[in-house]
Amino acid sequence: MSKPIVAIVGRPNVGKSTLFNVLAGENISIVKDTPGVTRDRIYADVSWLNQDFTLIDTGGIEPESSDVILSQMREQAQIAIDTADVIIFLVDVRQGLVDADAKVADMLRRSGKPVVLVVNKVDNFEKFMMDTYEFYNLGIGDPHPISASGKLGIGDMLEDVTKYFEETVEDEEKEDVPQIAIVGKPNVGKSSIINRLLGENRVIVSNVAGTTRDAIDTTVFWNDREYNFIDTAGLRKKNKIKEELERYSIIRTVTAVERADVVVVVIDAVEGITEQDAKIAGIAHERGKGIIIAVNKWDAIEKNDKTMYKYTARVREILSYMPYAELLFISAETGQRINKLFETIDMVLENQTLRIQTGVLNEIMAEAVALQQPPSDKGKRLKLFYITQVAVKPPTFVIFVNDKQLMHFSYTRYLENKIRDAFGFRGTSLKFLIRERKEK
Repeated sequence: MSKPIVAIVGRPNVGKSTLFNVLAGENISIVKDTPGVTRDRIYADVSWLNQDFTLIDTGGIEPESSDVILSQMREQAQIAIDTADVIIFLVDVRQGLVDADAKVADMLRRSGKPVVLVVNKVDNFEKFMMDTYEFYNLGIGDPHPISASGKLGIGDMLEDVTKYFEETVEDEEKEDVPQIAIVGKPNVGKSSIINRLLGENRVIVSNVAGTTRDAIDTTVFWNDREYNFIDTAGLRKKNKIKEELERYSIIRTVTAVERADVVVVVIDAVEGITEQDAKIAGIAHERGKGIIIAVNKWDAIEKNDKTMYKYTARVREILSYMPYAELLFISAETGQRINKLFETIDMVLENQTLRIQTGVLNEIMAEAVALQQPPSDKGKRLKLFYITQVAVKPPTFVIFVNDKQLMHFSYTRYLENKIRDAFGFRGTSLKFLIRERKEK
């Protein structure tokens, strides 16, 4: 089941980034040793009282004139309206209620999304409490006084935010229908792939307009099995500067990936793999999804007997942190290998839900330890007691050891490779949790 998405909206300088960083806490450093994964602070995974959600900071550039302020605000609020389940609308008690706040409140009211009105910079409740009451004039509910920098009132605010989660969960997709997200930069052919899938299979199509996260959902049947394709291609063209476009597509990607079981990352064969492709793939990798890299427009490439080999090497080099990802060369234009896409999706789905018996896992671990001694530090050697699988999607393993500090990343990777040698797990990441246990 996907996590709810919460977006922070507000004028520049009301403290959006401060609140974002307070809520995101440690989670802000996204996969520290993963090259090419976005480090811009646009989204983070947050847990509060056993409630998990994805937080989005809608950011915004400091505008230069009053006209630009309103257009920027409209743009940022629209992103939140399109993608979020719950919206935190942040205002500033020190600046008071301004015209731009009222205009954004109108948009949010029309959206029908749950909105939590939060009044920031209330560093002293006694002193500023009366000033928060004027925000009742916005007509979108009770104002929650907080101080993001002082970390005051955050718990009450989150209580109000999370109470809306129950309602959004009821909207969830049917559990047994695989959710496939098609992601990638603009103009790489995401829509063309969907259209080709539909054309080839002459299927029932249900375009669910205005779904909770405003991606276009398309139902496709192949070999009597139903698949739901989440297409992030239906973006309205934004005549914005490049950074905003990239921020927008990353927000859209996060929301689509969050819902998906398998993510198809589409790359333009003519342009070649780029840094933004690596960022988009990294989002799926972080979230432990099944991943297929589909190199589209392969028909447009002049080829010899080495072309595919060279191209594969280049993609693998840039996406070196996810060697498990499946790689396909396709053409939406000609239909080349489109059926292979379904076969690969089925294989990845199977691997995402594969369960390995505990006894077999411990045999593999014992053999691995015999072949390569665990690391030691200052005379103390790492001991591995036990391994068991605790979850699927992605397959998640817990390893019990004598000292977590000694369990170096490279040794975890070594064990992962041994498990992959035995069971493949092609197309899916594996997650390892290290737990300490005292020696008997």
